[in-house]
Amino acid sequence: MIKNIVIAVLAVVVAATGYWGYQQRQAKNSVQIHAENNYQQAFHDLTYQVDLLHDKIGTSLAMNSKKSLSPALADVWRISSQANMDIGHLPLSVLPFNKTEEFLSNVGNFSYKASVRDLEKEPLNGKEYKTLQSLYQQANTIQNELRKVQYQVLKKNLRWIDAEKAMASREEKSDNTIVDGFRAVEEKSVGYSEKSDFDAAYTTMNKKDQNFNHLKGREITKKEAAAIAKKYSGVNKAKSRVTSNKKGSDFEFYSVNLDLPGTKGEVNMDITKKGGYPIWLINTRKIKGSKISLNQAANSAAQFLKSNKFSSLDLYESAQYDNIGIFNFVTNDKGVRIYPDSIRVKVALDNGRIVGFSADDYLQGNKNRKLEKPVVSAQEARKKVNPKLQVMEQRLAYITGNEGSEVLCHEFLGTIGEDTYRIFINAKTGDEEKVEKLQNAEPIYDQMV
Repeated sequence: MIKNIVIAVLAVVVAATGYWGYQQRQAKNSVQIHAENNYQQAFHDLTYQVDLLHDKIGTSLAMNSKKSLSPALADVWRISSQANMDIGHLPLSVLPFNKTEEFLSNVGNFSYKASVRDLEKEPLNGKEYKTLQSLYQQANTIQNELRKVQYQVLKKNLRWIDAEKAMASREEKSDNTIVDGFRAVEEKSVGYSEKSDFDAAYTTMNKKDQNFNHLKGREITKKEAAAIAKKYSGVNKAKSRVTSNKKGSDFEFYSVNLDLPGTKGEVNMDITKKGGYPIWLINTRKIKGSKISLNQAANSAAQFLKSNKFSSLDLYESAQYDNIGIFNFVTNDKGVRIYPDSIRVKVALDNGRIVGFSADDYLQGNKNRKLEKPVVSAQEARKKVNPKLQVMEQRLAYITGNEGSEVLCHEFLGTIGEDTYRIFINAKTGDEEKVEKLQNAEPIYDQMV
């Protein structure tokens, strides 16, 4: 009898110990997953910010108006500061990354000092323009190195936690792609060395109003939201989960999740409650190579928009990232482009199906407008453009100005050297309203690594 009781007690103890150990493993795994997610987000955010930094510096070089240059340099300052913050969230304690951090700090220092002074009275001198050109070239180098690391991380499903452990233990047999990649970035981050105090605070830019109250239509149900998500994603047989927005949101919407049958992928989509308008969609399925051209993918994107009753749209920008084509469309009203009404579509290049869609700008901006007549002629506006720009296209367009209101502009699309720019001249005042640097063709990283 006593023997049976002892055996039973021991069995309970063993079971409890096993359950405790299981809980500990689960807790440890949960912590590691959370840390890895944070590392991955910080790294991809860093890569994105360096992309923005490179383009914004390039944009500044193309500007001919001191009025436009000051806010552009302030943006350079903001972006470089954000990139440095992203570095701070990476597990780089075992790998020195001070040169890259110093480079970003110096970019911020230079752009801040230039942006806060009166550039009308004290414009950038020749030496400062050369410095800006040097920063632009260095940002391009660092951008390419980070893109190589990003490509390998995504291709091999590498984990930052594994890289951190390998460095801490000096383990040579593990895949140190991340570590080697960041060493390459660090080696290239040598350049502008001017030192200056930098303790000014940055005022956060005004956030875009995300209010969809002007939309028409009745309020849809959760069941209808799930049906809309299936229609847009092309996934008819999928288990759906629909939740409402939390309290405090600027507008009412449903979030729909669809599990893709037979895969680990899923579709996530937000839909306005009023009218059932699609805000954005992401399909996380694995894309297996590229079998169609970017032009074919663009046709798929245009057909997708047409079939979902989005009309009078121009394709104005396209790019390819790995096996995905990204296409930006904008409203065309009687030959005038309305850039606030933009839609972005992502197409998988393995089968031409839509894997991403964003219409929030379109839903916020689309409305009936009374088109204005320009006060400044196209010929007069052309004289305001940087004389180095080789103009390829010219048209009227509405853009969102610095103060948040829509502005009628003359748009000039052209090149300076190997870079392409879109420059907007205010059609009322003749001032340089905005300059954008367009993305160059993406390099094939398989051939660069």
